[in-house]
Amino acid sequence: MKSRILIAAALAVLVVPAASFAAAPTGQDRENGARACRALRVSMTPDVFRQTYGTAKTNRKNAFGRCVSQWAHEAQQARISARSACTAEKADPDFALSHDGKTFDEVYGTGLKHRNAFGKCVSSKAKTASTEAQQNTVNAAAACKAERSEGVPEFRAKYGKSANDRNAFGKCVSQLAKAPSA
Repeated sequence: MKSRILIAAALAVLVVPAASFAAAPTGQDRENGARACRALRVSMTPDVFRQTYGTAKTNRKNAFGRCVSQWAHEAQQARISARSACTAEKADPDFALSHDGKTFDEVYGTGLKHRNAFGKCVSSKAKTASTEAQQNTVNAAAACKAERSEGVPEFRAKYGKSANDRNAFGKCVSQLAKAPSA
């Protein structure tokens, strides 16, 4: 009987994240995406930001909206991954051994009753993932800017995928930002 309950619980844990992947980003995901885009626009300079995210033919003024759309999905994925990681940590019977004898609630919770430990765990892990992804994007933009300065035709040939290779810079940034760090 116990094994059936454990199997049912394990399947339920697997079904919830799978259902979450199909859902659209939440309002909070969009807010987090907008916050990330504002930070990126400052870090990259507005011109580099527009070249990275914009596609409008004349002025790339659609960059912020496209950025928010992309980063809302990034925020959603970070939240889902963080939720899975926190679920695993909370279920880990050896959690206290690797955290100076503190329980999950003591490590992540607040107040005397260690309230909202799970929520605090998820938000801290999601924020860490988002910050790392933003830094990777800023670094990738700088690398692409340097590479493009060596020769625009070669740069467009390498990264462009359309008839006029207009968004080669954005493709470069995306490719380098998602590359595994060495």
